[in-house]
Amino acid sequence: MEMNEMNVKNTRTVRGGNAPRRLLVIALGIVILIALVSGCIRSVPTGYTGILTTFGKVEQSNLDAGVHLKAPWQKIVLMDNRVQKQTLDTQSFSADIQQVDVRETVTYRINSTAAAVLYEKVGTHYFENILYPQLLENTKTVFAQYSAEGLVEHRDALAEQIAERMKEDVGDYGIDIVTVAIENIDFSDRFTDAIEAKQVATQELQRAQTQQQQANLEAKAAAERQRIAAQAEADVAKIAADADAYAITAKAQAEAEANKKIAESLTDALIDYTEAQNWNGQLPGTVVGADGGLPIIGVNP
Repeated sequence: MEMNEMNVKNTRTVRGGNAPRRLLVIALGIVILIALVSGCIRSVPTGYTGILTTFGKVEQSNLDAGVHLKAPWQKIVLMDNRVQKQTLDTQSFSADIQQVDVRETVTYRINSTAAAVLYEKVGTHYFENILYPQLLENTKTVFAQYSAEGLVEHRDALAEQIAERMKEDVGDYGIDIVTVAIENIDFSDRFTDAIEAKQVATQELQRAQTQQQQANLEAKAAAERQRIAAQAEADVAKIAADADAYAITAKAQAEAEANKKIAESLTDALIDYTEAQNWNGQLPGTVVGADGGLPIIGVNP
């Protein structure tokens, strides 16, 4: 009887000792299950595309932003679809063999529909493997088409041409070029000094030409004013001469008309009468006849 009681106690002790171990195993199982479940859940942030791979092989389906389930042996790689910007410094040569230090900025984005192809062909280091070398090559090619002075004068055209070449070269990879900007173009100090001297000389020439043109305009204006004044004086003199001539002509005509009328109105009787009215009582002179007598006036022979 005592032996049976001891066996029962031992059995209870063994069972009581296994309970914590079972709880530990259960807890460990739950943790493993949670880890497995959480490993099968992956979120893709906004602005990214998820690339699903199975044992490293790219699945040809992109995952949009949101929460996605995957198998434990699968992996989701994030590809940034937002607009990205990179600035780099490089060196090129102009058409006249002048070395040029260039700082340029390329703005680009990854086409979400082609993200899987880009990852499969290039991986995540697409800037270093594709964009950077193509940008260097296209910059050298475009810069070599212009003289050093032309590079300074056509900076915007340079950027546009580089951007067009970049679009053709990286478009097949699913990379969209937004803009290419030439931030700075720098030459050697000697060449820069020569360019500045030429620009100063050009500005001085333009200033001298402008001053000469201004002087010519002023001289022309002064000559025109003198011509106008001389013409005005001549016009005034002509008007005055015409007025004098008209006055003389009118006076002569008036006098002639008056004389004509006077001549038409004269008669012998009127003449005698006028002379008689104007006679002062004196004889024209003393005439002594042969016999010493006075002559008789107004007597017809």
